[in-house]
Amino acid sequence: MSVRAGKIMALAGEALANKSDKELQNSYNDILKKGMHGLCFSPYEEGQEAGDQISEAQIRRRMEIIKPYTKWIRTFSCTDGNEIIPRIAHEYGIKTLVGAWLGDDDEINKREVAGLIKLAKEGYVDIAAVGNEVMYRGDLSEDELLDFMNEVKRAIPEIPVGYVDAYYEFTERPRITEACDVILANCYPFWEGCPLEYSLLYMKEMFAQATSAANGKKVIVTETGWPNLGTSFEGAHPSFNNAMKYFINAQQWSKSDQIDMFYFSSFDESWKVGAEGDVGAYWGIWDKDEKLKF
Repeated sequence: MSVRAGKIMALAGEALANKSDKELQNSYNDILKKGMHGLCFSPYEEGQEAGDQISEAQIRRRMEIIKPYTKWIRTFSCTDGNEIIPRIAHEYGIKTLVGAWLGDDDEINKREVAGLIKLAKEGYVDIAAVGNEVMYRGDLSEDELLDFMNEVKRAIPEIPVGYVDAYYEFTERPRITEACDVILANCYPFWEGCPLEYSLLYMKEMFAQATSAANGKKVIVTETGWPNLGTSFEGAHPSFNNAMKYFINAQQWSKSDQIDMFYFSSFDESWKVGAEGDVGAYWGIWDKDEKLKF
């Protein structure tokens, strides 16, 4: 970023702090209407959770809601109905970053990878993601993950293949970084307890660390966001205003620096409270009833 652009972003941050609630809401909606690079697609309705079968009808309904606002979507699985999402996205002219969900169940992992390869060969995958935060969770060894990545790369050599994890993992695991065609980095100032006031600067530092590790490869922010309700995490406080401010800052940065960014998330999903605490249910731009929050 140039010095001039940095000053503009700093002034924008100061301007947000002085906006009334209504002015903030208007700024948020103006940016949303202009559209964003990407959204993480949330398929699960109230009462569903990961692993439940999802229907074409619910996917199509939610795709209709988000299609005016995004050029790309990111998906997290290639089974249990999730494999329908990229097909419908392409039908609507939306590009896809399609993920195979890997965990500690080898049979599920094989099904996920086979599903990703099948979708890619059918033309529904623009970028392939083999695993999400597998190293962070400790579900697989590096060698096991690399075997899956290499299997996918051999099967679909014409499509960029990467792995999604927290930005710092690409510094700590150079073999995985080397195997990626594209670096897919999750950047969450909230989950590192960063106060809202410093969150944009912190996200830029996260992105810079991933860029340094990437050694010239393209870096995409595959997740970032801020919850609007729930328990604070150290200095990071969920609120409607903070969620709006973070969205505005992140989208302005994405456009000014031409950063490909997938915002987390499209819809609230209540089932996530189990893994993430009460904030897990409140990361969406739309609520659990598919109503625009802000």
